[in-house]
Amino acid sequence: MFNIKRQPSNMELEIIEQKKIIPYILMKYINPQTGDIKIDLPHNIKKIVLVASGSSYHCARFAVDLLEKISGIESRAIYSSEFLLKKIIPHDENTLYIFITQSGETSDTINAVKKVKESTSLTTLCITNNEKSTIWNLCDYKVACYAGTEHGIAATKSFTSQMLCLILISLKLVESLHGNESTKVYKESLIHLPIILEKALSKRKDCKRIGEMLAKENNIIITADGISYSLAKEAALKTKETSYKNISAAILGEFMHGHVAVLNNKSTLIYITVNKISEHSISNLNKIKKDYNPKLIVIGPCDESLSPNFNISVDCENEIQHMFANVVISQQIALETALKLHRNVDHPKGLHKVVKDEVTNEDAEKVEK
Repeated sequence: MFNIKRQPSNMELEIIEQKKIIPYILMKYINPQTGDIKIDLPHNIKKIVLVASGSSYHCARFAVDLLEKISGIESRAIYSSEFLLKKIIPHDENTLYIFITQSGETSDTINAVKKVKESTSLTTLCITNNEKSTIWNLCDYKVACYAGTEHGIAATKSFTSQMLCLILISLKLVESLHGNESTKVYKESLIHLPIILEKALSKRKDCKRIGEMLAKENNIIITADGISYSLAKEAALKTKETSYKNISAAILGEFMHGHVAVLNNKSTLIYITVNKISEHSISNLNKIKKDYNPKLIVIGPCDESLSPNFNISVDCENEIQHMFANVVISQQIALETALKLHRNVDHPKGLHKVVKDEVTNEDAEKVEK
């Protein structure tokens, strides 16, 4: 009997491609001699509003937690569609609006830019994968995320590219307040990201085991705290898009207020973390285990006082490296869950994607190398 090898999907290839794209972005935006971040930003920013949809919104949510932690700049994230419904939008002086869209053609996000332009004189910045897009032409400041054309419906390489761009923007803002030395440790850890992604990709067999578990489950909840909540939402979206499973994401502390009752059904609970798990979260997870006994999976560093059914993690220097590792692990779990269910991950039913030639031919060749 012939052993027919499965052709890799676009999603799978694009997950793997991230280990090449991340160093390319670092090369584009960090001066190797001086360490300066080569991104133009307005001066004297006091507040930031990030507007996006889908996976790009999860990037925005991640950036809010990061910005407020390392820079102290007040930030908030709003879904593009919700932003359009608001009668009054944030319009404080020295507010920077950041709009995020992979294609640069997301209609809700484009209309949100127009709304800001029409009703305020505030500065706008876009992060996009398409330098010829509508949003690129509309915004005052522009950051290309250099992911190359993404054919998979589920955002993978564009997600981590946007994440990295937002990190660089955050560090640039910190430097404007506290000088270049204040970000030196962060920038040094970014240089090691390709190694971290390699380690995360090497967890494919473990991801497959988890994917096989999740394929059999009807009730899956992904929880997290703090900066990891954005990743919990993204991990849930990736699995919904590719496997059609009804998965929810929640902040663990809030999940304990009533939502926990869903665990009366046979369930799997996933907890994602980039830091040492707090005593409060350990207490909540142990209480869940005792009261409901779901299968418990921890993605990220686990604590000895927890006994998950499965733990998958990569050794990292800080939470930013852990964030990228956990993203790639979550993407692979979503992929393996969908493959176990025989889903077409590149063409999920009812979903479509705007795909354009986002980078120049020269840049595309560099991404491929």
